[in-house]
Amino acid sequence: MNNSERTLTQGDLEVIERIVYKSADDVAVSISRSFERMEERLDASESRIYGRLAELDDRIEGSRQQMTDELGDVRKEIRLMDE
Repeated sequence: MNNSERTLTQGDLEVIERIVYKSADDVAVSISRSFERMEERLDASESRIYGRLAELDDRIEGSRQQMTDELGDVRKEIRLMDE
């Protein structure tokens, strides 16, 4: 094999360059799609978290109201005992 057979031609280099650029584009698209999927998952997680926080807030408010009602009943009973 002589040197002329081992040398890459300009055409060979251009083909290699196109393959590299196409691969880079494919990788960039793949990364972009991965980020989009990750963003969708984060949005869904955030939505679930806010939903659960709202449920907890409702439960806390319900408990607070129940405790207030019971405290009012206890106060009434104490007043009745004092009479």
